[in-house]
Amino acid sequence: MLREIDVLIIGAGAAGLMCAHIAGKRGRSVLLLDHAKKPAEKIRISGGGRCNFTNLHSSPSAFISRNAHFCKSIFSRYTQSDFIELVESHKIKFHEKKLGQLFCDNSAQEIITMLLDECSKANVTLELNTKIHSVHSAQDGFKVVVSAHTHTEEKHTEIICQSLVVATGGLSIPKIGASRLGYDIAQQFGLEVTSLKPALVPLTFQSNFLERCRALSGVSVDAEIFFGKTSFREGLLFTHRGLSGPSVLQISSYWDEGEMISINLLPEMDLNTVLKQHKLSSPKQTIHTALSQYLPKRLADDILDELELEGRLADLSHACLSHLSERLHRWQVIPSGTEGYRTAEVTCGGINVNAISSKNMEAKSQKGLYFIGEVIDVTGHLGGYNFQWAWSSGFVAGQDV
Repeated sequence: MLREIDVLIIGAGAAGLMCAHIAGKRGRSVLLLDHAKKPAEKIRISGGGRCNFTNLHSSPSAFISRNAHFCKSIFSRYTQSDFIELVESHKIKFHEKKLGQLFCDNSAQEIITMLLDECSKANVTLELNTKIHSVHSAQDGFKVVVSAHTHTEEKHTEIICQSLVVATGGLSIPKIGASRLGYDIAQQFGLEVTSLKPALVPLTFQSNFLERCRALSGVSVDAEIFFGKTSFREGLLFTHRGLSGPSVLQISSYWDEGEMISINLLPEMDLNTVLKQHKLSSPKQTIHTALSQYLPKRLADDILDELELEGRLADLSHACLSHLSERLHRWQVIPSGTEGYRTAEVTCGGINVNAISSKNMEAKSQKGLYFIGEVIDVTGHLGGYNFQWAWSSGFVAGQDV
């Protein structure tokens, strides 16, 4: 069976759905394919089921890429305000949780329904449960061989399209269908794929430190975490696998395997000065009691046990208190790894942006071939930034395909 279409989009996630309805509104015939049984699974599970769909503070500075300038023009052409306007036009109620993060009041399904409605109005054809077998350049476009599974058979189809858009996402969360397909297509057409790693992911540890994390599982603190010159200050959570929480997820996108991170467990105070004041005013107070005023008791006890510190403040030297303060403000640990793509929110790295035009998301070396969303080497911070990249890159491609 042979089908002809103007635009074929592979991947019915955030970027693919965005691109599809924008292209359809321009009068292009659009076919949107996905191998999953349902569209936009990543939207559905995001934000605890409420979808952190963008961030009020979204800007190029909140993204990691080998070319920091690449996304500037893309974000200028479709901003968070533009997407918020679309959300409001569908009367979806939302709220700001913190740090500019916008969530649906009710359900992530509202965002999916909005995008599907927009696609329907633009006459986009959506076909799910469809496998891509091969992609080849053809005269004035591409030939893509696919198969759709029915209850009784697997039916193969050849699709001829003028424009081919790859919106397949990255490797994160394989249980909802993540695959290498987008990277493979890019490499087939000679585009470089940078090194890949899980990002926005908990950090794991081994041996003694892991046992301590397990004993502290459930304890959370406000902390600032450093890797090199990069730092994030948000919540840190001890788990039975290691460290998690927003600050840990953020730094994981920058952390390199085998390297050390530094943690400030009390970023709002100078503990050394505070403890010396305690020693003057309450010399009979124990160090455990004093420290438990500023840290959860289990964590305070764990650190004091590690340093073998106990007794009354009056009996502890200034040097001991300084050493404790240094330990709390500059706690240096070396993770053994991360929880991997299984729990990573995104993939860091991807198709080299220098091979793609920032004007329209088209491959510079292959006319009619476009890449959008997570498959590209553009990775946002935690908090709705990666969805904004999907909306913006999808919009820009949709205006050109």
